Amino acid sequence: MSTATFEYKARNRAGDIKTGELEGPNSKAVVAALRESGLIPISVDEVKTSGLQKEIRIPGMSGRVKQKDVVLFSRQFSTMVNSGLSLIRALDVLVDQSESVGLRDTLAAVKHDVEQGTSLSVAMEKHPKVFNRLYVAMIKAGEVGGVLDETLDRLADMMESSLALRSKIKSAMAYPVVVGGLIVFVTSAMMIFVVPIFQDLFNDMGGGAALPLPTQVLVIMSTIMTKAWYAVILFWVGVIFGFRKWKTSESGRFMWDTIKLKMPVFGQLAHKTSLSRFARTLAVLSRTGVPILQAIEIVQDTAGNEVMSRALEDVKKSVKEGESFTKPLARHKIFPPMVVQMMSVGEETGALDTMLGKVSDFYDREVDDTVSALTSLIEPMLIVVMGVTVGGILIALYLPIFNLASLVG
Repeated sequence: MSTATFEYKARNRAGDIKTGELEGPNSKAVVAALRESGLIPISVDEVKTSGLQKEIRIPGMSGRVKQKDVVLFSRQFSTMVNSGLSLIRALDVLVDQSESVGLRDTLAAVKHDVEQGTSLSVAMEKHPKVFNRLYVAMIKAGEVGGVLDETLDRLADMMESSLALRSKIKSAMAYPVVVGGLIVFVTSAMMIFVVPIFQDLFNDMGGGAALPLPTQVLVIMSTIMTKAWYAVILFWVGVIFGFRKWKTSESGRFMWDTIKLKMPVFGQLAHKTSLSRFARTLAVLSRTGVPILQAIEIVQDTAGNEVMSRALEDVKKSVKEGESFTKPLARHKIFPPMVVQMMSVGEETGALDTMLGKVSDFYDREVDDTVSALTSLIEPMLIVVMGVTVGGILIALYLPIFNLASLVG
């Protein structure tokens, strides 16, 4: 059934006028939807748009909510709750002022559920793509403890730290990606356009049988890229698709995360990033009052590394059997002795969240230093790789010319 967009003007229970747009098969359906959400329709008019004016929606992208939008929402929500506004009134204001279409629709649904008597955490739990398990668990703990505003602030702080860390890593990887793409482009251009010219020259000079081995390999690769380019594309598409499918499997994800941790330089970066995320998430959950077993499960789900997730699964089993939290951590190499010792002291003194915060701050600084070192190391390495690649192709092309006398003879 086709749908259309309708502009509406309605009055809420407080008597305020609300305007907006809704999609529906007809005006009656829109009126019914407005009434179900607690609004009294005043006018509902279909929006007439030309083909050029219609919104272009990219499959899989429409309604997507960015983490920075959730951070901003958390900050604003915390301020409003702390100011004494009711949850429904605060959500109503945030729905109106949210610039993200996906977040606005989600908050409208959450507000509707809260109006029906559902708790905020349960209402948010219905939207896992926007509010993950960690977010919902902390909101639930904040509701029980009566510190929802503080909890929202902690969530915003944690997500901002996570975004900052991700941004640093992305900025460090930007240069290698650009230079790597340039290397692939230049190499492909030479293989497709330059090598065939030399190949014709070699054939005129006496055939390819007498060509040096590097030149023969280069000519074969060029022939494949020019005459069977579709096979090359299909091959790489298959490799990428197969790799992604393998990486999403349980065994593949564990194996890939293990490989990542053992990589030179990059392995240290991945390890320190995972430790920082682990410590910060557990610290925030501990401060909020989430039970330790539930906290371990949440950290396990949000660790971002299957090796750490499996280690935490073993830790959770040990804690259930009555062991202390830090003792089973020492059995897994992914947790360095310093982390275990600091957490052990924090557990003994009742300041585990404080110690975890210090661990997270330490590894955040370590990540910064590693990213800086990585950036300074990668730049000259990529220049060398580009020089060796292009230089190797040129040398392979000119080898027969250096041996011109024997080829002609």
